[in-house]
Amino acid sequence: MKLPSCAAALTAGVLFTSLTGVSGASVAQAADAEGLPSLNMEATVKAAQIDPRRPDSTLTPGARAGVLLVEQALRDRSLLDAKWVDGYFGTTTVAAYANYQKSLGLTGLDANGLPGKTSLTKLGAGRFKVTAPIDPGARVSTGGFVINTRTRSMLAEAKRLLGRDLKLDQGSYNPGGDPTSAGTHDGGGVVDISVEGMSSATRTSVVRALRRVGFAAWVRSPQQGDWPWHIHATAISDTSLSGQAQHQVGDYYLGLNGLAGRGPDDGPKVTIRTWEEYQRR
Repeated sequence: MKLPSCAAALTAGVLFTSLTGVSGASVAQAADAEGLPSLNMEATVKAAQIDPRRPDSTLTPGARAGVLLVEQALRDRSLLDAKWVDGYFGTTTVAAYANYQKSLGLTGLDANGLPGKTSLTKLGAGRFKVTAPIDPGARVSTGGFVINTRTRSMLAEAKRLLGRDLKLDQGSYNPGGDPTSAGTHDGGGVVDISVEGMSSATRTSVVRALRRVGFAAWVRSPQQGDWPWHIHATAISDTSLSGQAQHQVGDYYLGLNGLAGRGPDDGPKVTIRTWEEYQRR
């Protein structure tokens, strides 16, 4: 049946209003999302590793805006006093973030004070959007040891650069805890590499390759502790790092050797990069 012209016009008008209303709402929601400030996760996680190890309150370059967004959100949840909202991801902010993670029901390595992708996205709901996300990936087995997929990719690239295989002496997520490792292997991103059959020059070249792809890495000798010769490597910005491994990364950025005595870095000098930065080079 053909509608009278006035009825047809009215129906068309209602349909148009309905369609444009839905479209307008979608556009408005998209605009609101686009209007949120961006938080660079890579820079923020980097600050959370370095700032707690600094002897002063120097800010990590490029991280201030993101850290402020995190601190403001923690403040508004009554987890951080306003005086600590300063763009510096120090020990107080790390502890506050860990408490936030626990408030989400997270435990263990998921509540280690480093902003993980899931917790950071939840913290930013309606406040900021997370860019440059970091994900350590699932746990996998390699050479009889457990690591995560991000660490596996990093090791594979180091092997490619070296043109040789690397044998692990110890992996990540150590369930029992190794007293000689001081807890560094209790989380993700940390491995020990065998130096059996390697000359001093080869050991150095392996450390250099590991550093190039995003590890804080050092040759360890029996003179430094109760362990045999090996190479210790900690994946920078792995968000499942144990607290002790986080400290090693921070010290590496500050030119130190990652040991309890905090001596000067004794490894080859390379431009410090995360795995993500290396991939974009």
